[in-house]
Amino acid sequence: EQLGIPIKINPSDVDETKIALGSPKKYAAKLSELKARTTAEQNRSSWVLGADTIVVINDEILGKPHSEGHALDMLKKLNNKSHTVYTAFCLTNHDLNRSITRVVDTGVQFKLCTNAELMWYIGTNEPFGKAGAYAIQGKGGFMVKSISGSYSNVVGLPICEVVEEMKNLNLIKF
Repeated sequence: EQLGIPIKINPSDVDETKIALGSPKKYAAKLSELKARTTAEQNRSSWVLGADTIVVINDEILGKPHSEGHALDMLKKLNNKSHTVYTAFCLTNHDLNRSITRVVDTGVQFKLCTNAELMWYIGTNEPFGKAGAYAIQGKGGFMVKSISGSYSNVVGLPICEVVEEMKNLNLIKF
């Protein structure tokens, strides 16, 4: 929408807990492909974009927290450390039998946060529904000391790379 591209949001019903964990890149790619293809089956002639974002530290995938304690555990793992955010996206068209999947990674460094800061942040309820229990584009941005790579990737969709692939597929022209 930021680029003036008309979109229709169609949440997929893929159960992410049923997908076997593999390497972070393969896991994120598989989720984005399942989301895109499931939605494409219902919108057969349309191009569909599916995406999934995961947070990884020390080869551990941090999903979405299910409780305050779980969110605190995740944030403590990230505290004063660097981690990687992977967002995979899949552009697919069922009728044309065309599909492209790409994974983008961004390094994120957290500052040293006090326990009081982490508890305050959890109290905002922002960590819930967010991979790694934080939102860089929201209040959680105060914990991020630096990033190496795409900011929009950490938010959840690497805009530059998505547009690049849309251009390659002749879906948009400038």
